Amino acid sequence: MQPTPDVPALIAIYNQMNHYGRTNGMDLAVDQPGDVRYTMTVRDEHLSSPGTCHGGVLAGLMDATLGAAALSLAFTAGELVSTVEFKINYLHPVRLHDALVAHGVVEHNGKTLIVSSAFITCPTRDNLLVARGMGTFNRYPATKRDFHNLLFPAEK
Repeated sequence: MQPTPDVPALIAIYNQMNHYGRTNGMDLAVDQPGDVRYTMTVRDEHLSSPGTCHGGVLAGLMDATLGAAALSLAFTAGELVSTVEFKINYLHPVRLHDALVAHGVVEHNGKTLIVSSAFITCPTRDNLLVARGMGTFNRYPATKRDFHNLLFPAEK
């Protein structure tokens, strides 16, 4: 029987490896496996027109949040995830210097697929709901990647 992975330690390792999140100023917090929050602030390099954030930035934040919710739960079973699909609804434009909070939760934890949903709000604008999304993720054993040693360091 395999030991239970240390999810907080794995999230810390994931944060170190996640160049995309760091480059875009995204900060991940895990409330519990399957329930996560990403925060970021819109910077000049995120703009597509004067003062307005590019939709791809929000899509990246959404995919990261949906995926982190699924991944944090998959970690508990010694598994990883990959995105199968996701959708996003853009509800309001996002502006330069807006703070964003993306909250993602697992809705379905199946044998091969995990489905999560998320919403992005803007606390600097009275918690305005700016986007909603849903994603499906394939779960697979960590043994398919070099990440397995991080999940189970005692095994050789």
